[in-house]
Amino acid sequence: MKTLNSDFNRDSQQLNTASHQGSAPQWQKPFAYLSMFLFGAGVTLTGAQLLKAQNPVSSAIATPPASAAPRTPEVQTRLPLPSDANFISSVVEQVGPAVVRIDASKTVKAEVPEVFKDPFFRRFFGDRVPMEPQERVVSGTGSGFIVNSNGRILTNAHVVDGADTVDVVLKDGRTFTGKVLGTDPVTDVAVVEIDATNLPTVKVGDSQRLQPGEWAIAIGNPLGLDNTVTVGIISATGRSSSQVGVPDKRVNFIQTDAAINPGNSGGPLLNQRGEVIGMNTAIIQGAQGLGFAIPINRAQDISDRLIANGEVEHPYLGIQMVELSAELKAQINRDPNSALTVDEEQGILIVKVMPDSPAAEGGLRAGDVIQKINGELVADASAVQQQVEASRVGSTLQVEVIRNGQMLNVSVRPGAIPTAKAGN
Repeated sequence: MKTLNSDFNRDSQQLNTASHQGSAPQWQKPFAYLSMFLFGAGVTLTGAQLLKAQNPVSSAIATPPASAAPRTPEVQTRLPLPSDANFISSVVEQVGPAVVRIDASKTVKAEVPEVFKDPFFRRFFGDRVPMEPQERVVSGTGSGFIVNSNGRILTNAHVVDGADTVDVVLKDGRTFTGKVLGTDPVTDVAVVEIDATNLPTVKVGDSQRLQPGEWAIAIGNPLGLDNTVTVGIISATGRSSSQVGVPDKRVNFIQTDAAINPGNSGGPLLNQRGEVIGMNTAIIQGAQGLGFAIPINRAQDISDRLIANGEVEHPYLGIQMVELSAELKAQINRDPNSALTVDEEQGILIVKVMPDSPAAEGGLRAGDVIQKINGELVADASAVQQQVEASRVGSTLQVEVIRNGQMLNVSVRPGAIPTAKAGN
């Protein structure tokens, strides 16, 4: 502390000495200060003018006119801004009246097992065992949406399939008896008609232009709760039927996290503009935030064909197939019970050919590895299914396969898919 004080005193003395040495008379100081101030101001003004002359753009940016309004960047977006808090209510108000509840019922007969008819068995149970088939009525509820003001409605095939009676309930409470114009179990699309006019209708969008992340609004009647609205986003597009767990269907589904429950089936999936982009149809049991819808483009195509013909013919080959990989190849070749030996690591392996199927008649065999159809590479089983579905019954498909290391071209004429089952 003593050292610091002594150093400070010494520095103060040196500073005082320096300030007194050569000091000018007191009257000269104001003139000196004024000269220095004028000189500094001149330098500052000159420098500012030089900078402005050399960089006029920067000057204009740095000092905008007081009257100019601040500019905001133009952002183009298809989705409503978060501040638009009422767009969902607007969509529901617009589309809700065109969404209907469908109550379907059918009579089911329960046959008496043969063992109950045995006289020895009846000695013990007597008349407590019925001898005649027992009938019971099974009812179910689904949703649908009106696409024509004269009463045409789209819904799921499983909602009305086999129904004896179909009742259609509008949002305003009116009830009509519906007539099923046609069902297509392969795509799960059905068309119902009611005798009414001047009905509210939905506006149809384009499911081909959908992108993940867009808004998704579902309206339907889940679990008997009419006119229920749920909201989410488009989680994915192009989900194959095998991914969804319904390999017998011929649909590439829209995936959404908007809540879909039993009773939502057949109801519309809407975009932020209130356009129908899909038909809600499926959920995965036990999963949360996973719902699936049939793209509206596909549903409309099927409904048009149902209206024109009452049914839809889907071409099929009659094969069971699996996508090859190095791991699958090794697994098959290690299996002592396998009747196949696989040399390829890429392609679509035909595991089984159905008897008397178009594939069998055309010469395809189990163990063939499909590479191309009509000259186009097929990367997975879904691509094979799409190529077959895009063909016509009775047309010719050129199927390029590898068999025993040799490349072969096999001509196959797809047949109409059996109504009792779906396949490829």
